[in-house]
Amino acid sequence: MLEILSFDFMRRALLVALCISVMTPMIGQVIVLRRMSTVGDALSHTGLAGVAIGLAVGVNPVVGAFVVAVFAGFALEIIRRNFSQYAELSVSIMLSLGVGLAAVFSSFVSGAGFYSFLFGSIVAISNGELITIIALTGLVLAVSFVLYRPLLHIAFDEESAITAGIPVKSINLVFTMLTAVVVAVSARTVGALIVSSLMVIPVACAMQISQGYKQNLILAILFAILFTMVGLVLSFYFDLRPGGAIVLTGIFVLIILIIIKNRK
Repeated sequence: MLEILSFDFMRRALLVALCISVMTPMIGQVIVLRRMSTVGDALSHTGLAGVAIGLAVGVNPVVGAFVVAVFAGFALEIIRRNFSQYAELSVSIMLSLGVGLAAVFSSFVSGAGFYSFLFGSIVAISNGELITIIALTGLVLAVSFVLYRPLLHIAFDEESAITAGIPVKSINLVFTMLTAVVVAVSARTVGALIVSSLMVIPVACAMQISQGYKQNLILAILFAILFTMVGLVLSFYFDLRPGGAIVLTGIFVLIILIIIKNRK
């Protein structure tokens, strides 16, 4: 481990991994409890389309990912309201749109630039990007803290939250923008195809042993930190893709937890 810390790029990567590990479960827990865990997939693929569009027109691809993911989030809400009995249909539609746009616009960009956003390049993060990610992590923490109780209520029962006078539409708008920020940043670091896994797998692991919303959130963050740190170490010593190593570590831990829980 000390050998890893001797490299400047690995120190940056570990700090970025820590930030991503805090942000993704905070978004993921609400998504999972609303039974829309595939939303992360839909937004990550539309974010990937934003990356391709940004690269094609000469705009910062992270900005492109953010803008497209925000529009996709709003579109998800609109479609979900129009198909209230088939909420999962909105996710499938947006996922299809994201894949289609990414496929079309990737034809106009170099393979190397676009490929780096598929699986991330966490070890290639610059100092400027590191500062941006730290600032965004602080923003996500602050907003999540302020909206903790409303998000808790909405996550378990949106109709009841509306009846209780909670401004559900406004909070959903803020939450959508937060999700878009996390997706855009994570596409640059761990990869657009990996970010949805980091939103869901730590939360799923925590659900195996937690006994409440708050405890589940804390455990999910701790699991995410564990997965990213172990994944980075494995990728360093075995020359693996960091994003893939992180996700496979999470899947391995989830399988172990499920086996232990079933035996008990």
